[in-house]
Amino acid sequence: MAIFSGTASVLLAIVMIRIWDRRNGMGIGIRSALAVEGQVQPMVFLFRGNMLVDATPPARALLDRIGAPDDDWLRLMRWIGPHFPEAADRLADLSRQGRIEMLGQQGHGQATLRLTVEDLGGGLWRLTLTDPGAEHAGIVVDSLSLQAMEEELHLLRGALDQTPMLVWRLDAEDRVTWANAAYLRRAESRGDGALGWPLPRLLDTPKQVPGSSTRRSALEDHGVVSWFDCHTHRTGDQVMMFALPADAAVRAERSLREFVQTLTKTFADLPIGLAIFDQKRNLQLFNPALIDLTGLPTGFLTARPTLFDFLDQLRELRMVPEPKDYRSWRQHMANLESAAATGHHVETWSLPGGQTYRVTGRPHPDGAVAFLFENITSEISLTRKFRADLMLGAHVLDGLDDALAVFAPTGQLVLCNQAYRGLWGAPPADLSAAIRTWEDATRTGPGFAALREALTLAEPPKTGGAMAGPEGQLLGWTVTNLSGGRRMLRFRPSAAQPLTSSHAIGADMLPRPLPNAIGAD
Repeated sequence: MAIFSGTASVLLAIVMIRIWDRRNGMGIGIRSALAVEGQVQPMVFLFRGNMLVDATPPARALLDRIGAPDDDWLRLMRWIGPHFPEAADRLADLSRQGRIEMLGQQGHGQATLRLTVEDLGGGLWRLTLTDPGAEHAGIVVDSLSLQAMEEELHLLRGALDQTPMLVWRLDAEDRVTWANAAYLRRAESRGDGALGWPLPRLLDTPKQVPGSSTRRSALEDHGVVSWFDCHTHRTGDQVMMFALPADAAVRAERSLREFVQTLTKTFADLPIGLAIFDQKRNLQLFNPALIDLTGLPTGFLTARPTLFDFLDQLRELRMVPEPKDYRSWRQHMANLESAAATGHHVETWSLPGGQTYRVTGRPHPDGAVAFLFENITSEISLTRKFRADLMLGAHVLDGLDDALAVFAPTGQLVLCNQAYRGLWGAPPADLSAAIRTWEDATRTGPGFAALREALTLAEPPKTGGAMAGPEGQLLGWTVTNLSGGRRMLRFRPSAAQPLTSSHAIGADMLPRPLPNAIGAD
């Protein structure tokens, strides 16, 4: 019994110890700590000048992730600079102190790093990077999770390095702490020497960036100016900058601005008044000629009145035709607006002051409409004068006793007077119709044949003769060449008695003998 009791006590003690270990996690913690202690390697760099002499595997992995430039010391300082801002000043005093230790921040200030730099003599420096929070903490990282994070990091780094836009990060003191490959290539092309810490700043950044903002900046490189649209995003005390190339947009804006300036100068020199109304029928554009033609005040036009306010003001200044009543005038203006909006529309306004304006309405894109005001008073006056001169000439021709007809080179009848219409009836359409009319109305003979031959020759000389008229009277005719290939035919009734079958036709019966008289019928 004593032996059995002792054995049971030992077994019970072992079981209680294991239960206590499991509850407190000491067994697992000890095993994990031992496993980690054999696997974790420090991050140590050994430099002679700017050349890396030796480094632990984690240290070499860190340098590989940093990338260009080729100088190992500059590559490391690109990483150390943002995490230890005072590193540059402290390292300058290393030869005197022999050993320097400083604390820095990792990420956005969530973790603390320790950097220890020792001068080993002979130009050798040893740099040791440690994380005080992870020392002897037994932290175990899942290998699959670490691999996934590294793959995502590689993808994001590659995407940022391949993008054509410039991306960089600024710290609280406005220093460039990180940049993508496009930014580094642009900085190297400027010929500023090797890239170290801090990185050169290519574009100016506003001192105060409240949240996010966008502005356009210029970068001059070897005499060539490049434009960028800079987008700024602040996160904590860090500022991310994204610069998108904007050269095409700047060229387009410059071309548009020059085109608008050219149009503005052209509109300013036009003698025609121009008024453009948008789809809401508010005045958007006008030229100085509109003020000169309408007498509208500049302040009224710059206030962007509506189309009907514009027309009402013209009515007040008596610059529109006098309507019978206001309602009909408003309806007429509404019709003018709708006609101009749907297609080309032209009206002639006879103003009370004796002036005459041509008003043209044209539709524009997006529902806009443009009106052109042109003073055509002199044109109308000149047209009226020409019309009066033509009427005077027609009255003079109609007052002549001789029958006149003018034919174009193609044979078309240009004009005839009242005496011709009284002699031969309705005017013919052309020369062929006139000859048929003459043949039907009178007897043909040598005189008629000579007239037909004179009218059908290509370039006949001035000639004349006599022929029988529609009532048997003797008619003298003359064909005269005019400018432009036109021909004038003149019939002159003779004072001699009418022709009969018993009359003898002789040269003495001609009313006015011509040297080249052909004869008489």
